[in-house]
Amino acid sequence: MKIEQNPHPNHKKVIDRLARISGHTVAIKKMFAEGRDCSEVLMQIAAVKSALTNVGKLILNDHIDHCLVRAIEEKNEEVIADLKEAIEKLIK
Repeated sequence: MKIEQNPHPNHKKVIDRLARISGHTVAIKKMFAEGRDCSEVLMQIAAVKSALTNVGKLILNDHIDHCLVRAIEEKNEEVIADLKEAIEKLIK
């Protein structure tokens, strides 16, 4: 899918959340390397999974509100097919 000139309404929020998730994964790697308790590491992994799910929801909502509405107006079925494929991969 092509990158648009005008970012989605939550563009900055998504970028900020992804930066936090990235930092969090580095911290988890350090925890594991230091031999921290496995339960602690697993809880942090769960937190990252949840954060990724939430950022995915934010992107999906923006995509529906921003791109899908325009695609329907323009009768662009490719965008709808791409969304279906992306959702399929997201919920695997």
